[in-house]
Amino acid sequence: MASKSSHQYYSNLKDCSRIRVVAETVMLNPRVQKISAAEAYKMALDQPGVSETDIEIYPTFAKKLGLPNGAKVLNDCHGKIIGRTAKARVFYNRIEESEKTKIEGDIREAVYQLEQNDLIKAEAIIGLDKDLMIKGTFVTTRSDAMNVFNWLTNFTPFELLKEEYRNSKVLPIQDIIIVAFNEWTCDDPYYCNIGSPQLALVDEQHNVIFNLGMRYFGERKKGTLTLAWTSGMRLGMAACHGGIKEIDFATCNDKDVKKLGKRSIAFYGLSGTGKSSHTNSADNAGTMPEGFSKVVLHDDAFQIDTKNKICRVWEPSLFDKTDSRPIDHPDWKYCISLMNHALIEVDGKLYPIGLDLRQANGRALLDRDLLGKWVNRCSFPKALAWLMKDSVLPPILKFSDHYLAVAMGAALITKRNRAENVTEEELKKLVFEPFANPFRVYELWRDVESFHKVISSGAESYCFNSSSYWKSSEADMEVIKLNTSLTLQTAILTDQLEWEKWDVLAGAMIPTRESIEKILPGYYDKYDPYKRQNVMDYLDLLKSRFKQREDFLKSSDLKTKPELLNKLLDALKINV
Repeated sequence: MASKSSHQYYSNLKDCSRIRVVAETVMLNPRVQKISAAEAYKMALDQPGVSETDIEIYPTFAKKLGLPNGAKVLNDCHGKIIGRTAKARVFYNRIEESEKTKIEGDIREAVYQLEQNDLIKAEAIIGLDKDLMIKGTFVTTRSDAMNVFNWLTNFTPFELLKEEYRNSKVLPIQDIIIVAFNEWTCDDPYYCNIGSPQLALVDEQHNVIFNLGMRYFGERKKGTLTLAWTSGMRLGMAACHGGIKEIDFATCNDKDVKKLGKRSIAFYGLSGTGKSSHTNSADNAGTMPEGFSKVVLHDDAFQIDTKNKICRVWEPSLFDKTDSRPIDHPDWKYCISLMNHALIEVDGKLYPIGLDLRQANGRALLDRDLLGKWVNRCSFPKALAWLMKDSVLPPILKFSDHYLAVAMGAALITKRNRAENVTEEELKKLVFEPFANPFRVYELWRDVESFHKVISSGAESYCFNSSSYWKSSEADMEVIKLNTSLTLQTAILTDQLEWEKWDVLAGAMIPTRESIEKILPGYYDKYDPYKRQNVMDYLDLLKSRFKQREDFLKSSDLKTKPELLNKLLDALKINV
């Protein structure tokens, strides 16, 4: 088997955290009913707030789960909170002993209240590659059956990969345990209360999370992934909240293109930066050479194994925003489950409207078949691409300096979005999200070292500005269209670009006029950094943004690694 139970993992059981012991005790309570995906689906049909639509669950997936023929997609609607609540997270291994004692008592009390309900549990396998599989168990109330069904479809019901799991590589990692109690309430000001009391207690060293007062499925999904990513990190792999695909040029007609062979490219960015668009695009807006073939690993989560030069996936499905999918969108064919969608009646049938009419952040679980051909492992990336919305950056940069490449990933600038439960004011602010991964629960310097290792092992590094570029002011910008970025992606994969230094940032390069004009006529003059109007204002903003990057890194745990921090800071210096 792959991961280990507590009995197998801990040679001295006293090394097991009290949080894990509490979780394991409720998990093993004989009164807790173990259920399958089909049973969770049946229970969810009776759950208040859950509606049965007239869209069929993607038949291939439904058959795999043992659902009845013609099983319909269910829509689960929540209340005020329809996104993740970062402020509710408490990291058990970072707090003082006195706080631990308090939280341990509060968790025991919460579990006592939890056990007054009818409880269910489900088992899944996290990871689809034979060398990276972890067993997970999710314990919750019967009234939370919809989230159990979603969790089993987002990952893989244990029974479906039981034999593969038993024959998979043994890992020095504990099984994952998730405990949820939606009806939890408390008036203790210690705990977050944005809309309602909430607690996401994370014990990443012992692979346990408690979700209390949290209905939103994203908390279960990302909580489980948080533990999986961290487990991969503990095994020496880079944790990636991103998308990655592999292109095979050997099938192309052009003999020069054929020589390129297989190449993978990975994209890192928060919602709205183009991560899924870059990963899932069928042909990069028609710019890919004739005859190429493509496979996608995933558009959200994977792990890079630098030692074995391979990438591995965690999930068999997609958890997508649906704000641009109207009633007749072809993607509904692949739908498994919905949450927070408006419904409309058409000729006596109920259909979801994926336009965020009910509220922001409507979501769907979709089968990975939507991506076309997919794989559970792919080649080591030729390129890593940081996707940012930063108006001082041209549409694309290539980094020749490894520390600059890592620094830009570690100080990745973005904006909050409605996938997160934050205030309107927070939504307006520029924020830093290192490597586009808000689910990192270990020290930032570990990610820095991991990605430096990936880049030093041969991966090139780029930055795409996925928004707009300063023309004459912050109000007067050159929009960067998605098709432009997709064309640039193709140019990277096919080695069509030549590069010249960007003088203001040593170690960064922009495409040469001669190479880019062959691909995108007019690009060079439109986006030439040296042709920004009101240039002094532009340079002031440029310096300010990079100073903010420096300040962010200085304020992080990288200060415990001064030699590493100084290399990053030196690489970020603006020369004006």
